[in-house]
Amino acid sequence: MKTITILGATGSIGDSTLDVVARNPERYRVHALTANRNVDKLLQLAQRHRPDVVAIADPAAAAGVAARLRAAGLTTRLAVGEDEVVAVAATPGIDCVMAAIVGAAGLAPTLAAARHSRAVMLANKEAIVMAGRLFIQTCRQSQVALLPIDSEHNALFQCLPASREAEGQDREQAVRRLILTASGGPFRTTPVAALDAVTPDQACAHPKWSMGRKISVDSATMMNKGLELIEAHYLFDMPAARLDVLIHPQSVVHSLVEYVDGSVLAQLGNPDMRVPIAHALGYPDRIASGASLLDLAAVGRLDFEAPDEARFPCLRIAREALHAGDGAPCVLNAANEVGVAQFLAGRIRFSDIARINQAVLEAMPQQRAPDSLEEAVDLDRRSRRRAMQQLERCHS
Repeated sequence: MKTITILGATGSIGDSTLDVVARNPERYRVHALTANRNVDKLLQLAQRHRPDVVAIADPAAAAGVAARLRAAGLTTRLAVGEDEVVAVAATPGIDCVMAAIVGAAGLAPTLAAARHSRAVMLANKEAIVMAGRLFIQTCRQSQVALLPIDSEHNALFQCLPASREAEGQDREQAVRRLILTASGGPFRTTPVAALDAVTPDQACAHPKWSMGRKISVDSATMMNKGLELIEAHYLFDMPAARLDVLIHPQSVVHSLVEYVDGSVLAQLGNPDMRVPIAHALGYPDRIASGASLLDLAAVGRLDFEAPDEARFPCLRIAREALHAGDGAPCVLNAANEVGVAQFLAGRIRFSDIARINQAVLEAMPQQRAPDSLEEAVDLDRRSRRRAMQQLERCHS
């Protein structure tokens, strides 16, 4: 039986992970669940899954939780504060850690998991975008298994050779392109001139996937796909020029690998995050996910189109950051998190997110790639400060 810790257990990835775990009770035991401040849901999960530990990042939200755990008859230990979440992630010998904390807040605990667990299931793309070189080096030094959870990267993982050697040939020689698919989000056909008037609720109404509000906005701008290009670059050690994106509205083909002989391998499945989660949890075995089986006859057709960067400038900006390299992806991620938060709060327009991202990247060129957690946190902080300054200029 494998032990599992879920960082960000109260989010959509946490829900899906615990659903798969519950379907395979003979295989997994929940060691720890963490949350930021969603205490009520965390307690519900603790009663259902009986973890050894629950951790709450926000101390103010943790008031009274110990008494509620005792009242529920649980012996679960309570850990409080961001440092305690990192300590829980760093528990030695845990078989697998699901890294599903959204945004830059997930970097420190995800790095801690990479140092001390046996396998990291990576759903927090921002950790690798902020400090890709550092994160990959940490995983290699610790010899931890790194299993991608984003449906696109998990699809690539399944379609690539199991090792870096493809029947005696280096993967870089065998593979021509990695192609990530994107649904196009809720505004794939919306007139560009109408995007200024988009509301947060409209941006969060994804046509295929059920996700949190931040990642839903990123999907609507296609910044999510841009960040995924950066993630793919680090995960698979693939040059930026050999990474591409296709719009695929049905969200059935999750990614494709194009080989030099003209062969293209694709991974298909219904748009359900339990599929990649089950793949990673069971790897190298296959286990039940609970997802409905794909019926291609019912789907009827599979459409593909090139992304329109006039409609989705955030995708172009992310490509620029990827090509710039060094600290540019960290700068971009910070600026984007600020812009999305301001949009969701109703303070800026939807189209302002791309403008802020572009302005901050141009204002902070040639930043060094972080070599430590402290350097990544510092660059993230400075980039957020510059983004807020840019916002003040927009409002003045």
